[in-house]
Amino acid sequence: MRQPYNRMEMMISVASRFLEDNSIVVVGTGAPCAAAMLAQVLYAPGLTIMFEAGGVGPILPAMPVSVGDSRTFYRGLMACSMPEIFEACQRGIVDYAFIGGAQIDQYGNVNSTMIGDDYDRPDVRLPGSGGANDLASLCWQTLIITPQDTRRFTEVDFLTTPGYLSGAGAREEAGLPPGCGPYKVITDLCVLGFDDTEKRMKVESIHQGVTRDIVDENTGFPLLWDDDLAMTPAIADEELQVLREQVDPYGVVIGRS
Repeated sequence: MRQPYNRMEMMISVASRFLEDNSIVVVGTGAPCAAAMLAQVLYAPGLTIMFEAGGVGPILPAMPVSVGDSRTFYRGLMACSMPEIFEACQRGIVDYAFIGGAQIDQYGNVNSTMIGDDYDRPDVRLPGSGGANDLASLCWQTLIITPQDTRRFTEVDFLTTPGYLSGAGAREEAGLPPGCGPYKVITDLCVLGFDDTEKRMKVESIHQGVTRDIVDENTGFPLLWDDDLAMTPAIADEELQVLREQVDPYGVVIGRS
C-alpha cells in the first residue's frame, strides 16, 4: 500500500526529478534545497549544489536553515562569497536556479517586492529580489515551487524578477542572454512549462486527483494546455523515505508526517 504524502512532499519530489545528473543548481533554503538534496540521493549523484552566500558543492549533512549556514560549506568543493556565485551565473556555467515570489504571471515574471498599485504606500511590502533577479536573468533555466491559487498566479503588481517579460523575444530585446528563462513551475496541482512559440505558461501534467477545471479555477490568467497532457507520476515510497529520514528528518520543510 502506497504511503500517504502531503502537498509539500509531492512538490519537492516532483521538482527533484527535473535536476539532471552532473549539472549545477543554485538553491535557497526550504523546498528548493530539499529538492536538490533528494535529487542527489536518488537521481543526480553528480549534482553540484551552490548557495548564494558562497557554498559550492557541499555534501549536506542536514537541512541548512539559511544560505549562509555553515552546513552549506560542509565537505564542499569551494567556500567563496556572493560575487563568485553570481560571476558563475554570468559566465553561463549554472544550469538551474530556484526562485520564488508572491506573484507569478503567464510569462513567468515574478513579484517579490510589493502588493498594490502605489510603490510608496503598498498594501503589503515584501522582502524584494534578494538574488532572484540575477539568477533568473543569467542562469540557463529557472524553476519555481509554489502552491497554486489566483492570488499567486495573476498579473504581477511589480516586476521584480524577469521571466519571458511580454513574450517571445522580449528577454533578448531587454539585453538578457539568449536561451535563458523560466523552465518549470511545480505546484500542488500540476507541472507547468512554457510554450516554445508564445513563451506563455503551459500545463504539462496534472497531479493525481486534480482536474483541468480545478487548475483553471486556481489560476488568474488563461493557461495553455499540452496536447499530450500527462498525469504526474505518483510519489514513490523511496522518495518519501529519503525525504523523511535523510533530507528533512525533523520536518522543518515538509512538516511532520
